[in-house]
Amino acid sequence: MHAIVIDKPGGPEALSWREVPDPRPGPGEVLVDVTATAVNRADVLQRRGLYPPPPGASPYPGLECSGVVAGVGPDVEGVAVGDRVCALLSGGGYAEKVAVPWQQVMRVPEGVGLAEAAGLPEVACTVWSNVFMTGRLRKGETLLVHGGAGGVGTMAVQLAKAFGSRVVVTAGSAEKISLCVELGADEGINYRTEDFAEKVRADVILDIVGGKYLPGNVRALKTGGRLVVIGMQGGAKGELDLGTLLAKRASVHGTTLRARPVDEKGVIVRGVVENVWPLVDAGVIRPVIHTRVPMSEAAEAHRLLESGEHIGKILLVS
Repeated sequence: MHAIVIDKPGGPEALSWREVPDPRPGPGEVLVDVTATAVNRADVLQRRGLYPPPPGASPYPGLECSGVVAGVGPDVEGVAVGDRVCALLSGGGYAEKVAVPWQQVMRVPEGVGLAEAAGLPEVACTVWSNVFMTGRLRKGETLLVHGGAGGVGTMAVQLAKAFGSRVVVTAGSAEKISLCVELGADEGINYRTEDFAEKVRADVILDIVGGKYLPGNVRALKTGGRLVVIGMQGGAKGELDLGTLLAKRASVHGTTLRARPVDEKGVIVRGVVENVWPLVDAGVIRPVIHTRVPMSEAAEAHRLLESGEHIGKILLVS
């Protein structure tokens, strides 16, 4: 098979499409013929040498995929050869085939094309686990989503709105804010010209920025609020005002998804299938796809992601 290989850390030119050995499904694993994958910020960090795969994971980038089941190892439940699936991966999506634990495999939702489904697993699992499981967002509460026009952001807006919450986003342009409002956001804040901490009070904040936004996030929390940090695009360190945090009886959570054990990912995946997929089946939630790029041209897709000009997901199609 062919896969995208990173020979040494660097820019998009570090990605090369070449022949590599086929993976084989081990116990509890499913082999998927990959139709498509999607580009995530974690892939860029891996390419730069800043986010190595967890032990035992594929060395190739790609944290999600869609395709057709081509083989199953022993001890696999509920998945059969020929099934159309999408999957949450620890790596290996930038390839023609990938082996994945069966617990991380999901059916393709109704009304979603097979390639399009590759843009769902990572964002759906990220939003469900962080906003609802960790952040405990409830109906009637306010969610603040930083980077509302990105892949995670567009899913967070739709899912929170579907569950009856008020949604506020930050984004870097009027166009991106308009797209978020079309998806259901109640308010948009242009982070280039406005101070979000002066304009909103939220019960839950989903943050991809990290250190730079930490002081403002704490200010923006309501009493009893929950800040969930899932990225560090604005640095790993920030000043935490413990007095304000204590006075608000608020909490700060830091989470990652990729390195979690299979059983924990399985719980998240089951939660997505039970709670998110019915909304996708019904057309209430849809994957937001910016463009599709041939997998062999992954470098161009990385350049687009790093430009910040995309809205939603960038797919790589094999």
